[in-house]
Amino acid sequence: AATMSQEVCSLKAQLEEKEREIAALKNRLTQLEKSHALSRELHYKVIPLTPLQAKSTLSNEDIMRYSRQLLLPELGVQGQLNLSKTSVLIVGCGGLGCPLAQYLAAAGIGRLGLLDYDEVELSNLHRQVLHGEENQGQAKALSAASAVRRLNSTVECIPYHLQLSSQNALQLIQQYPHLLHRHDSDNVPTRYLVNDACVLSGKPLVSASALRMEGQLTVYNYRGGPCYRCLYPVPPPPETVTNCSDGGVLGVVPGIMGCFQALEVLKIASGHDSSCGQQLVIFDAQGARFRSIKLRPKQAACKVCGENPSVTQLVDYESFCGTAATDKCCKLNLLSRDQRITVQDYKSVIDKAEPHLLLDVRPLVEVEICHLPFSLNIPLSSLEERKTEHLRLLQKRISQLKQQMAGDCRPPVYVICKLGNDSQKAVQVLEKMSGSDVDRITVKDICGGLMAWAKSIEPTFPQY
Repeated sequence: AATMSQEVCSLKAQLEEKEREIAALKNRLTQLEKSHALSRELHYKVIPLTPLQAKSTLSNEDIMRYSRQLLLPELGVQGQLNLSKTSVLIVGCGGLGCPLAQYLAAAGIGRLGLLDYDEVELSNLHRQVLHGEENQGQAKALSAASAVRRLNSTVECIPYHLQLSSQNALQLIQQYPHLLHRHDSDNVPTRYLVNDACVLSGKPLVSASALRMEGQLTVYNYRGGPCYRCLYPVPPPPETVTNCSDGGVLGVVPGIMGCFQALEVLKIASGHDSSCGQQLVIFDAQGARFRSIKLRPKQAACKVCGENPSVTQLVDYESFCGTAATDKCCKLNLLSRDQRITVQDYKSVIDKAEPHLLLDVRPLVEVEICHLPFSLNIPLSSLEERKTEHLRLLQKRISQLKQQMAGDCRPPVYVICKLGNDSQKAVQVLEKMSGSDVDRITVKDICGGLMAWAKSIEPTFPQY
């Protein structure tokens, strides 16, 4: 009887487990069917839009929904009506674009164009608050549009799953009175593309950026103010640009700057002036301070908005900037092929127990996240600054390596970082040091860095 009772309990437990599995599968199927249905709403090319139908009065539902802001003398009924007939294009549904879309929709903007060519990833979720775990792998534009519609179904949302380019930017931007661009620091070609398209279309550009613990915001091409090219006529070298993937960002910082963007566009769209037309607002999250810097005025010699512009149509911005128009980390190619090895080749060095030194040139904060246990950490910045204590440590390890090796050959040093960019710079620095600051060495970069190691050699190695 006891054995039968145990068997019954076991079968009940198995049945409950199967029922949970079935429920989970049904839920997943529902999500996939919903996602498939919604995906038909995505636009993969620019579509012509009909003009928004202007409201002459607010409905009772409008009055109830927007009652708290209707009470503001700075907005009132007319300001709310102005919002309802305004179209805004948001370029990028990421850390800035999510709170921006959320607050514009909540305030009653008539139409939102949501443009993003990327899909939702787990690493997005700490700052891109319109997306959830269930949206991983889904187009960001679609995920954002679905969330916005849940907040305010009266706002028209148009999701564009495409990359802005010289071929489609003017056609798209001309359909929206206001443009808000996330202006991520790592996508330099898109900065110039969006700026030039706004100037050529006569649109203001409410632009913000966020990196680490800092944010910036300004409004370009607004009421006779400067455009982006007025301030930055020449793009920066690609190797000097830091992105969120390399530099990091505290999620709340782009949230604050996205809300600030929403504030400025609501002021403009409701009939008030922005105070950021010739001001750069800088936010210091560490010190919880805002400060403003007056920007230089519109430049008569500017190539796109000046008195005699030479840029009268959109150009090839990737060629102009010398880098790809992407928010993903740009891969630098600073070394020749014989100065680099693959992670597979380096794994062979380890397997053969060949004497060598592995130098990890990431900052300490990244090394604390993950590292290969046999590596020596000396940050790239310390090598570039030739810090004495780090050079002594490096020389000590090289001397120990020489003692392990027979003959008079140069000790091999392999350099690694997260993605293979800083390690290339470090190889160049070390080659200049070889024979002067340290003993002569043979130094090579490991292509793709630790993320390539995690992808191809050690799948359990943390990725960040």
